[in-house]
Amino acid sequence: MNLKEEILKLKKRLDVTVVAHFYQKDEVFELADIVGDSLELAKKSMQTPSKYILFCGVGFMGEGVKILSPQKRVLMPKIACCAMARMIDGDYYDDSIKKLNEAGIESEDILPITYINSSAAVKARVGKMGGLVCTSSNAYKIIEKGLQSGKKILFVPDRCLGQNFAKQMNLKSAIIGDGSNLKQADIICYDGFCSVHQQFSVEDVEFYKDKYDDILIASHPECDPSVCDASDFVGSTSQLIKFINELPEEQKVAVGTEFNMVNRLRQKNTFILSSTKPECPTMNETTLEDLYNCLKQLENEHDAPYVGEIIVDEDDSKWARIALERMFEI
Repeated sequence: MNLKEEILKLKKRLDVTVVAHFYQKDEVFELADIVGDSLELAKKSMQTPSKYILFCGVGFMGEGVKILSPQKRVLMPKIACCAMARMIDGDYYDDSIKKLNEAGIESEDILPITYINSSAAVKARVGKMGGLVCTSSNAYKIIEKGLQSGKKILFVPDRCLGQNFAKQMNLKSAIIGDGSNLKQADIICYDGFCSVHQQFSVEDVEFYKDKYDDILIASHPECDPSVCDASDFVGSTSQLIKFINELPEEQKVAVGTEFNMVNRLRQKNTFILSSTKPECPTMNETTLEDLYNCLKQLENEHDAPYVGEIIVDEDDSKWARIALERMFEI
């Protein structure tokens, strides 16, 4: 059986839209109707008339689609878990607030901002405290707006993203639990990180700079601040794609982000900023067979409770949506 052909036939017969994140395997990515980064996919999924969304990505992304499009049935061929999103849950979030209180910062003086790479439960807690969501492409604008409140920013869960934007804005940052003076910081970061973007180092930058005189270094703001400081361009997934695609063909560039995405860009003069393959293990869990099985389930069990269907607690959905809508307003 040719899985690709069978998947294409099932897609034609069913009221379904297949969406895939940039980091998915090529074989899955190529069969998607909509591709993009996490927020872009959630927004585009809202606009499709399909009753069913088959989301190829990681769990928090599927939750995001369901929160913004509660009337749709959202299924994931594989409910993979983003390692960064798993680093914080509701209890860890509550414990972080407690640590800030113990440092002399009252809860009413905290404005939480969560990176979109977080669970619905964490987004809901942020929403209940008057906070909002951000992405790597709009974090500067969101933080800038948040600071107008006069409150300290609690940034979860990615410390690198928080630190990088603090440096860009000439603000003081601190990390919970590392002995930093939390009360003196403008942006207080939870100690989470992306395991893929932690693979890139200043030594990698130096290697390429030594090898090619005119090479540019482009990195994602989930990279360590030392890597971002040494880069010529820092941007979100969509911003990196735009930057690289607009370069002259002869311009060499080494890119610090996930392998699958970089590998699909221009084939000439584009390098991975790592001696190892920076492939997101959870993003690569979804296979063609998973996608086929998910579609067959829809074909055979109309409106049944489905394996892999995304269900979000009603209260979490309400408050997470509020946190997301605050971001959209800005």
